[in-house]
Amino acid sequence: MPLRFLLDEHLRGPLWWAIQRHNSYGVDQIDTVRVGDSDCPALGSSDWEILIWAEQAKTILITLDESTMPDHLASHLRNGHHSPGVFMIRPAIHLPDLVEFLLLAAQVSEPDEWVDRIAYVP
Repeated sequence: MPLRFLLDEHLRGPLWWAIQRHNSYGVDQIDTVRVGDSDCPALGSSDWEILIWAEQAKTILITLDESTMPDHLASHLRNGHHSPGVFMIRPAIHLPDLVEFLLLAAQVSEPDEWVDRIAYVP
């Protein structure tokens, strides 16, 4: 099963467009949706709502929200829930490097490698 990604709302801009540019080549698509897209959590959703949606949709959350997301994920797990994973993006990463990481992760890893954990990128 290939990896699927959910971009947190603060990543809707340049990262989304970098992924779309990559996907426009028609090879090795990166399966990505965004908070605020139809059938996804609405803009302004709480971390809790986003984690629940990502769990149900089996979608790895990609976020920059290092100030609250680790605590919310820990609470989510303590309450008996699970997470397909969270990719915590470091602010200094260059978009081409991030797109390359997402592509590599989607191609060579299995979804269960990321379950219930945060992976800091890079």
